[in-house]
Amino acid sequence: MRFLLTDEQRDFARALDGMLGASGTPAVVRAWAAGEHKPGRALWARLAEAGVFGLAVPERYGGAGLLPVELALSFTELGRHAVPGPLVETVAAAAFLERLGSDTVAGEWLPRIAAGEAVLSLCAGAGPYALDADAADAVLVVRGDTVCRTDTHGPVQTTLDPARRVARPLGGTVVARGPAVTAAAAHAIEVARLATAAQSLGLGRALLAATVSYVKQRTQFRVPIGSFQAVKHRLADTLIALEFAQPLVHAAALAVAAGAPSAGREVAAAKVAAGEAGHGAARTALQLHGALGYTEELDLSLWIRKARPLRDAWGTPADCRARVLTG
Repeated sequence: MRFLLTDEQRDFARALDGMLGASGTPAVVRAWAAGEHKPGRALWARLAEAGVFGLAVPERYGGAGLLPVELALSFTELGRHAVPGPLVETVAAAAFLERLGSDTVAGEWLPRIAAGEAVLSLCAGAGPYALDADAADAVLVVRGDTVCRTDTHGPVQTTLDPARRVARPLGGTVVARGPAVTAAAAHAIEVARLATAAQSLGLGRALLAATVSYVKQRTQFRVPIGSFQAVKHRLADTLIALEFAQPLVHAAALAVAAGAPSAGREVAAAKVAAGEAGHGAARTALQLHGALGYTEELDLSLWIRKARPLRDAWGTPADCRARVLTG
């Protein structure tokens, strides 16, 4: 497959990169980790104005339709800038509601998602916890062929990434049940995996760029450590992993856009490659920054601590490899 982005897609990604670069995301991440959601919601509104959430919402509900390639480009930039919040979960919830077949429920939430007025968390994978349930306007919980909406949750718990706060949803009202729920959940998981893979790719790119910059400045024996062969090899391995992951992410986005029967396998393959590449970039950044890499005061730590949770979110590497092998 030969895949090239259009000029419009490149311009969109550059514009989003520029906007996020001027948004002071490290401060937003730290506030979100402390339970202060106001800066994050303000950034959320700016992302909605840029059209990010509309990429997962059909036109009849105020979106641009499900555009998986543009969605992947958006989430690559969101990962590059470590934007916090249930971003993946909200676009996955939008994909779920669109496929559910209930115009009433879709009409209630999808226009608000596209406008950035609603933050949803979707709990449709393994495990009983929902991401950022305390910040979400509602949590959709899929259990078998039933989906419930709940506004209450148990105690908030922190994870390896302080900005990824989880809680167990409690109670809830049945929204729908039946085979349509199962099919919609499977589609939502595909969209979530694609967006998470793109996030991991962007995260890895940012970590690699920061590390390359650092090894050019840090000296030992009066020379930059970036001149050492062992350091060059480590950086080259990281770059190669990211370069191999990128076309898999783009191919998966095209497969989802086309509704191809192989979409599930291609998304799983992209999730494995991008997740492992992002995690590898974090390990490289941590090692080559030395003791400095362990300090929480360093903004880089906000990126490093996201890598492993993103690698495992919406399907661990083992789960995704199994999906690729079973077809």
